[in-house]
Amino acid sequence: MILIKNKIAIENMRVAGKALAQILHEIKKEINVGVSTLQIDFIIEQKMRKKGLIPVCKGYSGYKYATCISLNDVIVHGIPNKKVILKSGDFVKIDVVGSYNGYCADLTRYFFVENVKGVVKKMAQTVQRALDCAINAALPGNRVSDLSACIQKEVENRGFNVVRKFAGHGIGKSIHEGPEIPNYGNPGCGFVLKEGMTLAIEPMITQHGYDVKILEDGWTAKTADGGLSAHVEDTVLITENGPEVLTRI
Repeated sequence: MILIKNKIAIENMRVAGKALAQILHEIKKEINVGVSTLQIDFIIEQKMRKKGLIPVCKGYSGYKYATCISLNDVIVHGIPNKKVILKSGDFVKIDVVGSYNGYCADLTRYFFVENVKGVVKKMAQTVQRALDCAINAALPGNRVSDLSACIQKEVENRGFNVVRKFAGHGIGKSIHEGPEIPNYGNPGCGFVLKEGMTLAIEPMITQHGYDVKILEDGWTAKTADGGLSAHVEDTVLITENGPEVLTRI
């Protein structure tokens, strides 16, 4: 079921989204050589709690951390770890969900550690273009697959692939609500978008093939072929005047 949000829900999601966006803007200065992903997770959680946000990922299906921090060939759900130390050239993706007064916002941002390869920058540009394209298509009367098709076209036209195993989703009181938003597909299909819907749009792309392998920890999802992966995400409100991105400053 796709839930239409009222003014109170939307305002709480705005507060959560803006706070998360500010936190991940501030965290950029901590993304340095020699820092562990566990240290980054700790800093983000402290900032969230200081702003009155609940870290929704912590405790979700037994997950123990406030964030997912995925490096290089990890697509999503990288587990913060004191033994995972950032080094020059790392491509870092941080995914975090925070709730305010019971309403969630979800975002992912990417970061470069010192000097990264040209392909990393190209993938980052591509995944951001794909997200922005999908956001621009998030209009009342359009269908969910219009967003999906936009993402796939942007990504494949630049020589990369989109992940099939994971998808964007609706969001509100729950971290995952309907509809599911795949990152591929034909336009003109699926649910019709309506004013008041809130969506977590999150293109996930790969350098080569899109097959995924899940590690023994049950969370970490890597590219099966070891190629790089990029991921970015925003929470978006459908309005009569166009999309409102709740997770940007």
